[in-house]
This record gives sequence, structure tokens and C-alpha cells, in this order.
Amino acid sequence: MPNRQALLQEDTHYRVLRLLHDQPDVSQRQIAGKLGISLGAAHYCLIALIDRGLVKVGNFSSSRNKLGYAYLLTPAGIREKADLTSSFLQRKLVEYESLQREIGLLQREVNLQRQGVQPGDAPLSPNPSPARGEGSKTSDPGP
Repeated sequence: MPNRQALLQEDTHYRVLRLLHDQPDVSQRQIAGKLGISLGAAHYCLIALIDRGLVKVGNFSSSRNKLGYAYLLTPAGIREKADLTSSFLQRKLVEYESLQREIGLLQREVNLQRQGVQPGDAPLSPNPSPARGEGSKTSDPGP
């Protein structure tokens, strides 16, 4: 499994590719602002994507007589974006399921506290009933 740094870089690459796909004429400053990263990080990411052949840069004239850039996904960039989308979605689903479990435990803890039960007095598992064969004894004489 990739380390945390590699996953963060992959997520940033995915988010930049997605943004460029939707807005090819976006500036590096706008990329940084929309993704919550530094301008230097946006520049570094764009250079990496360009070097890998996933993005190509085109010049165009903006309405204010300035020369601007359009960042266009190459066919390889479109394929990479699709692969990263799948990987990103899988990671987010795992995170979502983990958060659902944690939220369930926290809700149970809050409910128990509202009932006056202290956190250590009751199990926090979703099913607090005793397992079959445990608990109170019946009057079954047995063999």
C-alpha cells in the first residue's frame, strides 16, 4: 500500500486533473485557491503532470490583451484521470464506511450518557446483548 505522502500526492494530481478537465483556462493561482494548496504546490503539480505527458499547455489571448494559458488533458491524461477517479473513489468509500462505524459508536456513547450510564459501564459494540449460551442460567437440568 502506498504511504500517506504518495496518497496525498495522488489525490492532489486527481483533483488538479479534474479541475483542468472542467476549466482548462484556469490559472495556477486559481488552482491553488480552489484546491486549498499553495501556489508553489499548484505549480509543482502542473509541471509534474506536464512532464508525465498528462497535460499540455496552450497559449491564448484573454479579453484583457494578456497572454493566458490553457491546460489541456492529453489522451494519456484522460486515462490517468479515470484511473485516479477509481482509486480515489475506493479510498473515499473505505473512509466513509469507517466514519459510519465511528459515528454509530459515538451515537451509542452519547445515548448511554444521556441515560446516566457511564462510558465504562456498558459495552460500546453495536449489539450489547450477551452471546448465545451466556447470560442468565435457565432451569434446564441438562444431562
